[in-house]
Amino acid sequence: MHPVLFQLGPFVIPTYGAVAALGVFLALALAQFTAKRVNLDPRHAWNMLVLAIFAALAISRLLLIVMNLSDLRRHPAWLLAVAMVHHPLLSAAGIVAGSAAVLAYIRWAKLPIRAVADCLAAPLSLGMAAEQLGALLAGSDYGREIEATSSATHLFVVYTNPLAARWSGAPLNVAVYPVQVYAAIGALAVAVLTFAGLFYKRRQPGDIAGIWLIATGIVLFATELFRDWEGRGVFANALVDTPQLVALGMVLCGGLLLIDWQPAHRTA
Repeated sequence: MHPVLFQLGPFVIPTYGAVAALGVFLALALAQFTAKRVNLDPRHAWNMLVLAIFAALAISRLLLIVMNLSDLRRHPAWLLAVAMVHHPLLSAAGIVAGSAAVLAYIRWAKLPIRAVADCLAAPLSLGMAAEQLGALLAGSDYGREIEATSSATHLFVVYTNPLAARWSGAPLNVAVYPVQVYAAIGALAVAVLTFAGLFYKRRQPGDIAGIWLIATGIVLFATELFRDWEGRGVFANALVDTPQLVALGMVLCGGLLLIDWQPAHRTA
């Protein structure tokens, strides 16, 4: 595909970063609207997302530097390429750091956590859809190899650019499932679903977040069936990988959010 959007002399603009940045812009713009729908100050939505992005980038890159410190000492110039490298572990660290930053901001600003979760559901899904399109172009989060006998009946993508292998570990010159497209479509559908939900009267704060957790968990579990599990951690004799376990947890948490915990009022 196209891991490099364009190059100006020694300066390289990666496609993944450019498309992900577009997703961030779209998520920030949408959050200004969803915040109003749940009676939050849009400035809080903006601040939380920006803080989460910076925390995710800082922690994931710092982790990459620590993991490769000995090599970077021998080759300091490699530090310039740190931003180009993609790995499932880095993504997981970024998600944890971003979530922690949002929770810290919620506590500092004394915001209702359920309303915040409802506000961020659709913007996060929109940003995830853009991120997966960027991953498709860059070769990150690539799919499993398709057998030659099945390639004629399945959609597939073939990576040929050496930078896709260097930055993301993508296999070259083999047909793989375009799983990033599946994930992007799923995330976009969840964005539409949760955004539409804001126009209906919610039974209680957290309903939209519950729907988001369940729908996103289903999409994550399903798309992992087509994704290469290299570096993602496998369990139960390679029956499930770590993201699928996380997906099951998301569905469970979503179900708990949708339960009405208020006791029923008895009438005489």
